[in-house]
Amino acid sequence: MGLDTSHDCWHGAYSAFNRWREKIAELAGLPPLNLMDGHYEGPAKIGLPIKWACLKPSPLRILLDHSDCDGEIAWKDCAPIADELEKLLPLFPDGGGGGHIEDWKDCTSRFIAGLRKASAAKENVLFH
Repeated sequence: MGLDTSHDCWHGAYSAFNRWREKIAELAGLPPLNLMDGHYEGPAKIGLPIKWACLKPSPLRILLDHSDCDGEIAWKDCAPIADELEKLLPLFPDGGGGGHIEDWKDCTSRFIAGLRKASAAKENVLFH
């Protein structure tokens, strides 16, 4: 079992997808995803979970705050997310991240290409 998306954006383990998104958050200068509302699993305390509304708006939020197993990314959001991922692409480390991430840059480039394909076709990226 794993995450499959339309437009060949992602095919792989849920855990790898989440590690990839954690790396995106890190490279974008965002708080760790495990502290964000919707991802935080600890007891509620002052400042935790961090609310997305506290952060500067970014198209990356759509990807980072998205379910890892269902739903969709609207086609109109695909190009802005791809643009932001392209800015981060040079910051990804060379090589892999283990556990189904053979190469950080390759999996990011594949996701960008899938987003661009979906945007051009005016089709939502489906998660299943």
